[in-house]
Parts: sequence; structure tokens; C-alpha cells
Amino acid sequence: MRGTNIPPLLFVLAAALLWSTGGLFIKWTELSGFELSFGRSLFAAIAVAIFTRHEGFGLNRVTAVASVLYAMLLLLFVLATKQTTAANAIFLQYTAPVYLLLLEPVIYKEKFRSRDLITVAVCIAGMTLFFVGKLRPQDVSGNLLALCSGLCFAFYFLLLRHPQARKVNRASSVFYGSLLLALFTAPAGLAAIPSLKTRDALIVLYLGVVQIGVAYTLFTVAMARGVRSLDAGIVGYIEPVLNPIWVFLVLGERPSSWALLGGAIIIVAVVSHMLLDAREKRGRNLALASLG
Repeated sequence: MRGTNIPPLLFVLAAALLWSTGGLFIKWTELSGFELSFGRSLFAAIAVAIFTRHEGFGLNRVTAVASVLYAMLLLLFVLATKQTTAANAIFLQYTAPVYLLLLEPVIYKEKFRSRDLITVAVCIAGMTLFFVGKLRPQDVSGNLLALCSGLCFAFYFLLLRHPQARKVNRASSVFYGSLLLALFTAPAGLAAIPSLKTRDALIVLYLGVVQIGVAYTLFTVAMARGVRSLDAGIVGYIEPVLNPIWVFLVLGERPSSWALLGGAIIIVAVVSHMLLDAREKRGRNLALASLG
């Protein structure tokens, strides 16, 4: 991951691919949200500690707040997925780029690009097609939890770009946040161990080590290399697109035609954004080279 030739957005893309499997396994396990969160977070903390140990685990005020936000977004998403459909949970969590669109230019004094607004609007429009005729009144509590998870996700993105966050290993927020969540859910998690089934144990292991540990390590590497929060959020839309595909391949749940259309729209928007971003950066580099 220290190679300089790999575009940092590809790390975000790889992380999104791993994240996209979360909804499937959360639904698949018979464990409750708190029971699952305990083992998942414990294994995630161990994995991140191993993968990023050479960078240390410094802690400052920004990282501490980011750790709390991380723990909250993780727990809220698991609880939301248990209470509403996996598609609803992931869609509402991915309202994060909308908040970033509003907050990032204000907090970091960055130029607002109309292309960002267009891309987010297209992604949101595509996501709404996943839920044509599927939003039910009984999903309200789960939907609200997912919406709160998206808000936490947005602020977590923003804090990863803070100058203070750059002074320590930015995976520290994942490490400490996972430990915090494991401690918070320990009573439920420890009580479930005596009756834990092999399949549930393997699901918890995968979710902790791979779906969180590996994925968030890749993601924090990308952010450390200067990926804008909004760009990371936009590329992350690959996660909700793939979520129903994994469900179909493993559990046989066929996505609707509307969902397939929405997925196609989102993929085109994300790929277009990545290509335009790469061309823009290449143009700046050529301009700087000519001046040199």
C-alpha cells in the first residue's frame, strides 16, 4: 500500500467492494445487532492493529471524536439493517455525501464545484429507483437509525481530513472506535458465546477482519494520500449498488428492474466522476511541468 503508482481512489473503490458485503452477512446471521457488533468490532480492532502497527496508535482530540463517530455509525448501521431492509439502510447511510457537499466547502474553504453537485444529485436519483414501491411505514425506526448513521459517516469523513488527524495514524480512529464499540456491546456479546453457531462465528470473523479491518485500512490509506471527502463518498456509492447483487448471488433475492436501472445510473456517474477527476489532475500536473 506504500506504492506511489496506485491512484488513491482505487483504495476507496477496493474498500467499497468489501463494505458492500456487509448487509448480506448482517442479515444472514441470527445474532442480534449488539451481539454481532461485539465480535465484529473486537476482530476489527485486532485486524487494524496488525495491519497498521508500524504507524503507531497516537490519539488526540480530533482522533478521539472520530473514534466515537466511527463507533456510532457502525452500531447504528447494524441496528438499522436488522430493523429495516438492507437496501434502505445502505441508501440512507449514503446520504453522507449530501452533508459533505454542504459542509466541506465551509469547513475546509474549498472551491465548490458544480460537477460535485451534479454527480451527487445523479447518484441520489439513481438510488431512489431501488425503493420504488418498497418503503413501508414499519421501516421508520430502522430508516431513522440509518439516517443518523449517514450523518455520523459524513462527520467522520470530514474529521479524517483535519490537520490534527494527519499527525497520527488515521486508522487509529477505527482501532479505538472498534474497541469502544466492543466494550459497549460486551455484555450482549459475551452472553451469546456459549450458544454461538459455527456459521455465525465465521460471519463475525469475516465482518471484523475483512469487511471492516481490511476495508477501513484501505480507506484510511486513501484519505492519507489526499482524497477529498466528497470524492471518497461518491466512489463509495459502489457499495449500495453491489449490495443487492451479493444478496441475489448468495440468498437468491432478485433485484427489481428499477434497482438494476438505478445501479446502472450510479455506476456511470461514479466512473464519469473518477475519469473527469483524473483528467483534471493530469491537466494540472502538465501545466505545472510546463512552468517548471
